Amino acid sequence: MTRPLFVALPGHENLATSLCTALGAERCELELRQFPDGETYVRYISPVEGRDVIILAALDRPDAKFLPLVFAMATARELGTKRVGLVAPYLPYMRQDRRFQPGEAVTSAHFARVLSPQIDWLVTVDPHLHRRAGLSEIYSVPSTVLHAAPLMSEWIRQQVPNPLIVGPDSESAQWVAAVAEGAGAPYVVLEKARRNDHEVKVTLPDMGRWRGRTPVLIDDIVSTAQTMIETAHQLIAGGFVAPVCVAIHGIFAGAAYRNLIDAGAAEVVTCNTVLHESNAIDVTPLLARGIVSLSEREKGARQAGRGGQV
Repeated sequence: MTRPLFVALPGHENLATSLCTALGAERCELELRQFPDGETYVRYISPVEGRDVIILAALDRPDAKFLPLVFAMATARELGTKRVGLVAPYLPYMRQDRRFQPGEAVTSAHFARVLSPQIDWLVTVDPHLHRRAGLSEIYSVPSTVLHAAPLMSEWIRQQVPNPLIVGPDSESAQWVAAVAEGAGAPYVVLEKARRNDHEVKVTLPDMGRWRGRTPVLIDDIVSTAQTMIETAHQLIAGGFVAPVCVAIHGIFAGAAYRNLIDAGAAEVVTCNTVLHESNAIDVTPLLARGIVSLSEREKGARQAGRGGQV
């Protein structure tokens, strides 16, 4: 069986190397640069005709990265690739999943409609699905959603003595409970009211019975970090030790990371779904299993569609 070709767009080079090794894939050379006028140049140096191509794309801060990705996918098809799969450890444009105010764009659906025709399958880690049952509501291609909660639980269990898991809001309660169970720790969930893109109001439940434990603030996405910052302030003022902050996707807009450290966080840890100095939880094995599982499922579906003939 021909090994798949693995293409890494800028931003995930280390993850690409470890995934290539885990999958036994062949690295595909791609030249990607900008002309002086800012337009994108794409050239496949490795031949892709008749091969399955897997593209790994870092899609945090996606606007500048999306057109190069589209060009890379479209060019692979023009050059005769068999199938194009996308591995997006962080999938952007998932938060605007309904019209909160009249006239707003529901960008999660728009982004999915633009991306779906370019790919044959999609693998991602914990997309923001708070108000959707699954990616199939907006993406028209087979997809696999992987969950990093067990990895977070394992890190907390090994690194934090006597932890108390603190979740961001009621919407995340089930996910927070799963992380806490895996870590063998109790948990509490905050009440959060978002005032705007940069301000939140956080209300802590009665925490007296947990004093003496180490608070571990968890979230799926940390962008402005305001929820964690406000929670850290309140916990420290309430007599708790400095909290540990653990997230899946560390976006850290602007000075958010520095502000979180300055707010008193003892440690800030993220998964390597988004490249950042806080990366301490490796999702390589998780992604590799997800890619293999989806590929096998797709192969079975294609065989079934041909009456089981290979």
